[in-house]
Amino acid sequence: MEYLLIFISAIFVNNIVLSQFLGICPFLGVSKKISTSLGMGAAVTFVLTLSTIVTYLVQVFVLNPFHLEYLQTLAFILVIAALVQMVEIILKKVSPALYQALGIFLPLITTNCAVLGVAILVIQRDYNLLESVVYAFSTALGFAVALVIFAGIREQLALVNIPKGMRGMPIVLITASLLALAFMGFSGLQTGLGTLFGVN
Repeated sequence: MEYLLIFISAIFVNNIVLSQFLGICPFLGVSKKISTSLGMGAAVTFVLTLSTIVTYLVQVFVLNPFHLEYLQTLAFILVIAALVQMVEIILKKVSPALYQALGIFLPLITTNCAVLGVAILVIQRDYNLLESVVYAFSTALGFAVALVIFAGIREQLALVNIPKGMRGMPIVLITASLLALAFMGFSGLQTGLGTLFGVN
């Protein structure tokens, strides 16, 4: 049940974008079309899950035994950068159209603070490897869900006659804030499920 709580909490209650405000750049930049946001969500899910596994192993088997914890951020950034380069090469070969659609935002996964944030959070929360994988995957899924919902809303907004002063970034930021407020409705879900299943 703990894994289920981690899963639901990471997607809805503590959504990485809408509650913790990590990964805002790709959230605002790649959310103009649902197709692009689905591709970005898949890329982030793959990178975030894989990077969390690798960074966890680096922390446990390299940094902790040799007392190099102070190099955590640097080591994690290097691992994430290498993984993003790998994803970029694979996407360029497998799906050139998606590679072109993602454009500059694919390399931006390297500097996406959500990826680095999750890698550091699993260490701070003292998760084991399986809990770390569940948390990373569900956090990435929460990112993708928020991205796709936001892209759908933005596609609808493109069809609406918006007042001139609100066009562009103002209406995008207002929409994002309303979406964050909507996700706040899930805040009691984690406590309720924890009580129901007897898990703190």
